[in-house]
Amino acid sequence: MIIGLSFVVMAGTLTNMLGDYLFEQRIRQDRAGLEKWAVQAAPALHAADTRELSRMLTQAGNELGGRVLLLDSDGKVQSDSFMEMNGMRLKNREVASILVQGRSADYGIHSLDGRTVDTPGALALGRDTEGWVSMGTAGIVHASQVIGVMVLVSSVNEMMTNLYVLQDNMVIIFVAVATAAILTGMVFSGILTNPMAELTRGIQRMGKGDFSARVPEKGSGEIKHMAQAFNSMSEKLESFDQSRNQFVSNASHELKTPLSTMKIMIESLIYQPDMEEALRTEFLGDVNKEIDRLSAIVSDLLTLVQADVHTMKLNRERMSLAAVVKEAAHRLQPLVQQRQQQVMLSIEDSCDMYADRSKLEQVAYNIMENAVKYTQQGGEIHVSLTRSGKDAAFVVKDNGPGISKDALAHVYERFYRVDKARAREAGGTGLGLSIVHQLVTLHSGTIRAESEEGKGTTFIIELPLHKG
Repeated sequence: MIIGLSFVVMAGTLTNMLGDYLFEQRIRQDRAGLEKWAVQAAPALHAADTRELSRMLTQAGNELGGRVLLLDSDGKVQSDSFMEMNGMRLKNREVASILVQGRSADYGIHSLDGRTVDTPGALALGRDTEGWVSMGTAGIVHASQVIGVMVLVSSVNEMMTNLYVLQDNMVIIFVAVATAAILTGMVFSGILTNPMAELTRGIQRMGKGDFSARVPEKGSGEIKHMAQAFNSMSEKLESFDQSRNQFVSNASHELKTPLSTMKIMIESLIYQPDMEEALRTEFLGDVNKEIDRLSAIVSDLLTLVQADVHTMKLNRERMSLAAVVKEAAHRLQPLVQQRQQQVMLSIEDSCDMYADRSKLEQVAYNIMENAVKYTQQGGEIHVSLTRSGKDAAFVVKDNGPGISKDALAHVYERFYRVDKARAREAGGTGLGLSIVHQLVTLHSGTIRAESEEGKGTTFIIELPLHKG
């Protein structure tokens, strides 16, 4: 519609400009000739020399290429180059504007169908009584008085016909352009709106909880980028939703297991009042261990939730990471001795930094405890701490069974266990590495794992050494 309306305005403006130009050219040409002959005819008209006036009109008609009439001050035809209107009075607008309104010249276009002309006969050009003619008038002045009017009637039929043909052609072109614009607009509208419609349907599906919704990545530019962004977001949401469901399932299972164990033991205590004192003490000790296990799971979950909602804050202070690592190794010594393992420390730098000591203690303890628990009896754990540029590099390497390549990509997932049977025997919650990953990330650090089945596992943690 905009293109069509613009073309209508342009076509109308162009036609009017061309018509005005042609009329202006014709008026200027006719007026120059008329005014010249009006000056020459003034003495003859004043002297009422009809023979001279007739000769001049015939000559003027040949020169100007039209019919020339000479009128007196009353509008009566004194001489006609066609010799048909002598003695008749003309009342045309162009004549009245000279005699009544006092103008020096005037010009007008008339149709010979008789509807736009006061005196059709005066505008006839021979046998051609159809079409368009122009009427130009110029005042004949003698002694500062208008004593008559010279009239030139000439054919403009060709000019008007060309203008109408141009106008008709403009209409045809307009219809063609408008049709083409509509068809092109429909095609491009479909190209532009179809991806948007598909994107809208995808968003509606996602709004109903269907995170598997995907949209075709068609075309190029902004729409394709929007589709790619939507698919990426949808994929992440689907992954998060699956992780959430898996997390709820795992958390329920982890919490249910110790509760079930405690329920069995407590029921045994209730329904066996004569239970031996040693066995009763053992059952109560097992219940206490299960309570500790539940408390550890809940504590770890709260830590992860705080990290997820970004409410966990770092209480930074000047500290030595070397001291933290040594303390973690000391706390794990009883477990190491029980499993007949060796922990070899290699600390090359104190790695003083500005960080949250309690959280880094948890990182060091969890990563080292994980190595001890999942390394076989009599195994070795190598722990090293070095300065690497502006970072502290904390490396824990064991010679345990290792982790498969597929499992290595999931070690930081919550409740994930490479070997579920061994993990439960070791007493882990499956949240330790998730917590380590969150706390390291919170300190703007990185953690990565390298492993090969049968050759052990290495965890490498790099933390920035903030000077505070």
